[in-house]
Amino acid sequence: MNRTLTIALSKGRIFRETLPLLAQAGIEPADDPDTSRKLILDTSDENVKLVILRAADVPTYVQYGAADLGVAGKDVLMEHGGDGLYEPLDLGIACCRMMVAGPAGGQEPGKDRLRIATKYVRTTRSFYAEKREQVEIIKLYGSMELAPLVGLADRIVDLVDTGNTLKANGLAPLEHIADISSRLVVNKASMKMKHDRVKSFINKIAEARS
Repeated sequence: MNRTLTIALSKGRIFRETLPLLAQAGIEPADDPDTSRKLILDTSDENVKLVILRAADVPTYVQYGAADLGVAGKDVLMEHGGDGLYEPLDLGIACCRMMVAGPAGGQEPGKDRLRIATKYVRTTRSFYAEKREQVEIIKLYGSMELAPLVGLADRIVDLVDTGNTLKANGLAPLEHIADISSRLVVNKASMKMKHDRVKSFINKIAEARS
């Protein structure tokens, strides 16, 4: 039986904040992902590999079994839908908030249907459906704050950490959608087929987090 555990991670803040937890579980990457061109990293544990992905792809790799486990932001998981995944642990890292934001102190647009710019289309649609409000959603991949400034959208839905970027662009948080942190996710088949290995890893990470 294959004893190797493959863990999907994304570069950036989540990776940096996951490293200390992995280290306390006895797992350290053999290469620095910021300088290495490798997408699969060996670790200090010969039975653990790290796969470096785009953040939005982590749940998909775990869902389809290309990785046994992964670390993903709750924003990504909400947008993905969580199919085929267990979410056993909130790691309490990379924390922020998902917010609706718009022009600071501005007038209401005065229209029946607001135009919302976001990359979180599924989550935004669900949020406004629960409020029984019809909105037009425009999918963008970045620079959300620009959309209200040039008249592309009335509001944006995006992640907010300090709020400084919003403020610098004359915007303000208006409505809270969700508190966001990074979660450990597990492939359902791996939980069955590699139960002891996966459970041991989850316990070590939980202990490192506490």
